[in-house]
Amino acid sequence: MPGSKIRQVEPSLTVVELTGHLNLGNELMTLEAAVKRLIEEGARKLVFDVTKLEYIDSAGIGMLVGCNGQMDRAGGKMRVAGAEGAVSKAFGVVHMDRIMSLDADVDTAVANLNAGSAGA
Repeated sequence: MPGSKIRQVEPSLTVVELTGHLNLGNELMTLEAAVKRLIEEGARKLVFDVTKLEYIDSAGIGMLVGCNGQMDRAGGKMRVAGAEGAVSKAFGVVHMDRIMSLDADVDTAVANLNAGSAGA
């Protein structure tokens, strides 16, 4: 069952946990709208936790890239953490590491975001 959970970890840091499949469809559009609303409302540090994500298609990758672009324009930072298996392979095919910041796990992503908040 695909799904997502959005939680605020610190006042300025939000983690979006993705599970199941992130592919073209209503859930993807709903998630994208929710994330864009978060950014519009002032979120400036965002981590997508894909540890429990089993599958991502080009629409899912496009959503992540689009959110990353919006976050850049808003002056914030976004990272993707925990890609494994099929998701890691999909990221490799599109050279995701050249497009956005990837981390092994959420703790590393949080540390990198917090380290970068000193004007980086």
